[in-house]
Amino acid sequence: MDQAILAPQEGQVGWRNWSGSVRFSPARYSSPGSMEELRAVVRSSVAAGQSLRVVGSGHSFVPLVETGGALVSLRNMSGVASVEAGVADVWAGTDLKTLGEQLGASGHGMLNLGDINKQSLAGAVGTGTHGTGIGLGSISTQVRGMTLVMPDGEPVTCSPTQEPDLFAAARVAMGSLGIMAKIKIEVVPAYRLELVKQAMDLDACLDNAPVLAQQNRHFEFYWFPHTRKTVVKLMNQTEAQVSNQGLTSAIELALENGVFGMLSRLVRAKPERAPGVARLIGKLVGNKAPVMVADCRRAFATERLVRFNEMEYELPAERGPEALRELAAYIEKNKVLVHFPVEYRYVKGDDIWLSPFYGRDSASISVHQYVGMEHEPYFRAAEAIFLNHGGRPHWGKMHNLGARQLAGLYPRWDDFMALRDQIDPAGVFVNPLLKRYFGC
Repeated sequence: MDQAILAPQEGQVGWRNWSGSVRFSPARYSSPGSMEELRAVVRSSVAAGQSLRVVGSGHSFVPLVETGGALVSLRNMSGVASVEAGVADVWAGTDLKTLGEQLGASGHGMLNLGDINKQSLAGAVGTGTHGTGIGLGSISTQVRGMTLVMPDGEPVTCSPTQEPDLFAAARVAMGSLGIMAKIKIEVVPAYRLELVKQAMDLDACLDNAPVLAQQNRHFEFYWFPHTRKTVVKLMNQTEAQVSNQGLTSAIELALENGVFGMLSRLVRAKPERAPGVARLIGKLVGNKAPVMVADCRRAFATERLVRFNEMEYELPAERGPEALRELAAYIEKNKVLVHFPVEYRYVKGDDIWLSPFYGRDSASISVHQYVGMEHEPYFRAAEAIFLNHGGRPHWGKMHNLGARQLAGLYPRWDDFMALRDQIDPAGVFVNPLLKRYFGC
């Protein structure tokens, strides 16, 4: 996906994100290769009166990095500097795929990951990106310390014992409390996971979801709109040897990207085909799939070549099943023209001030629509359902909330805003989207 992002090179000004939902031209673009160069970029931007945003892989679906000022890429500040006592010291521009490879070379792995490994570590941490597992938090919860470059160009280190309030806030701050330059992240000895897939009726799946979440290290499922079919994915640690890793990847690549991509283009040409195509996809996804055993750095990620836009909300775990039932009923009653599956995952609660998982274990529900197709009415209807069940939006994905609504969802909202005002009173690190979120 990185190759498909039209990220600017030195001297160029055009930029767009992965899905194409965000396009803009910054006044200035730079990609520093060291801490000193990054500090110089910040100081020169401030001296020029420019706002400054940092870009990773461009996988957010909202204009988090859009700016008419300075756009900074950390792609040249990449790699694992060291691993010691279960903590890796990592340059923040490292993408998750490279991070997994370098950790694997030293016999280590991440505690958990999402199903995409193209994001930069800083972007994944700053937006609360997550995988699935009721006993596992987001990637942000795995952070044990970080070095931030502040608006004056000076570095500040924070951890649970050093600048603890900054640490509690900055792990999910969308780049508004300083530029992540280095991140210390908890790692574990490398391990293998066994993946089992099975088809299940939607009602049976939702009835059993809380138990399945407790019984498995990783549990998630995909529901196919206009059907009652789900595909459940269970992953657990195993001592078994790697098997079917290549076979399963090849099958997924063919079905999820080849066949699904072709069907998606047909639906985009004639949206009224969406319900029929959704039912066809449900039939094509077999009731049985080969069991796969893979090393931890390869077990989580899947290749996503079919582009889409996405909204995701994090709900109190106990409210998730009813919310999805309501969404299914809405889609059926209103004959919503969507064929993309709905994704359902679990995430452990945390204590990060603006984390969508703050203070509660959560059910994560994601809705998608193929690029070039109308998504707004569907997403707004889903959002209304999710909000009615106490949902909070994923910061890297589409939603329609502003400061007043967001403030009511986060118990430490005022504390975060006070800290932000103290650190960046001139708004160096904010852009139009963050002004909407923060009310500044």
